Amino acid sequence: MRRLNFTLGPEHEGRRVGRLVQSLAGVSHHEYARLKQENGVLLDGVPAHADMRARAGQVLSVLIEEAPVLIQESGLPVVYVDQDVIVLSKPAPLSTMRSPGKPGPTVEELLSRNGEAFRPVNRLDKGTSGLMVCARNAHAQQKLQKLLHTDRFVRRYLAVTQGEWSGQGVIDLPIRKEEGQSVRRVISPDGKPCVTHFETLSSASGRTLVRLTLETGRTHQIRVHLGAMGHPITGDYLYGTQETELPGRFALHSANLSFIHPVTGERLAFESPLPPELRRLLGE
Repeated sequence: MRRLNFTLGPEHEGRRVGRLVQSLAGVSHHEYARLKQENGVLLDGVPAHADMRARAGQVLSVLIEEAPVLIQESGLPVVYVDQDVIVLSKPAPLSTMRSPGKPGPTVEELLSRNGEAFRPVNRLDKGTSGLMVCARNAHAQQKLQKLLHTDRFVRRYLAVTQGEWSGQGVIDLPIRKEEGQSVRRVISPDGKPCVTHFETLSSASGRTLVRLTLETGRTHQIRVHLGAMGHPITGDYLYGTQETELPGRFALHSANLSFIHPVTGERLAFESPLPPELRRLLGE
């Protein structure tokens, strides 16, 4: 176990300790009950009850669990790991989460084999490869999820699309679930706001490499937006045409991730090159 310390500000004045522990450290009601037995919550070094009122300037100290040490044995390509976060380079096709009726390994299953609680921050489709982040404790997950869709958590993708084209700009088209479908999404005026920034990088062999930055994070956002532009992702069996050169996957890759570390406040940045099977689509 280790302690996280929070110096309380004016906005915390008069709030109950139990609520502060849940909001600041991401501790659930069940976990809080356990912490009470271990003097796991201290206010200025003194055990604190959930109904105590905090004051600005006090230091709230909360015990959180240590992460397992066997993460490297999961079989997943680990780019970075510490006590709070894991950055993986997910291969494709590999599902992120378990799904009823869909057998086979998942990121969730492979991490769980090591006793790792599965706390994804950004998720990737089965057919998408590249960088994704998982938190190793509830506090880190809560902090990172609040950073999503801000400039403190930046995600950039590379996609090989159909057709040779050029340009850069913003795709601002709302998306909703298609009527009668459980998975497929469509462009619709009554959908949720969706914004994708794009820049074409090169063209060859009837295809174009595009860099994409997400401003929002809707399900299938990049796939739907590129399809709407008439340049679907190569191999996208849902919004384009399946490609025999890409069994089980399509040509979308999470290539760059940067975010503010949930505990240290340091900005971390990672890069993953385009996989060989996607480079070959461009004649490389």
